[in-house]
Amino acid sequence: MDIAEVARRSGLPASTLRFYEEKGVIASVGRQGLRRRFGPGVLDQLALVALGQAAGFTLDEIRSMFSPEGKPSIDRRMLTAKAGELDATIKRLKAMSEGLKHAAVCRAPSHAECPSFQRLLKAAAAGALEPSDRKPRLQRRAA
Repeated sequence: MDIAEVARRSGLPASTLRFYEEKGVIASVGRQGLRRRFGPGVLDQLALVALGQAAGFTLDEIRSMFSPEGKPSIDRRMLTAKAGELDATIKRLKAMSEGLKHAAVCRAPSHAECPSFQRLLKAAAAGALEPSDRKPRLQRRAA
């Protein structure tokens, strides 16, 4: 099927398809005139790309999920590691959500006097609320 048909059926712009091809995530099977042609399995590949991106995988990681023939070949250890990252993110976001909900209804006269909100602020300043793959933006000096 040509690139216009793949774009229509996948909902992705042709520019994204060309980018994915350039990055080695998908491969065209040839050209008809100036138009790229793709095999019937490209839609399944694009579905796996979408799933991988939704889970937070990079395009390089997603590319590694395909064999040279374009068939799924997914490293189970990589899936387990990503699941662990997602679990840590969920835990961090849940703690943040609970802290913010508490601060919204706290009976303290101001947020500056709310112990729970102060703990949340200290955790943020220490970088504890940042994703584990990023360094804290503020470096705190030891007191």
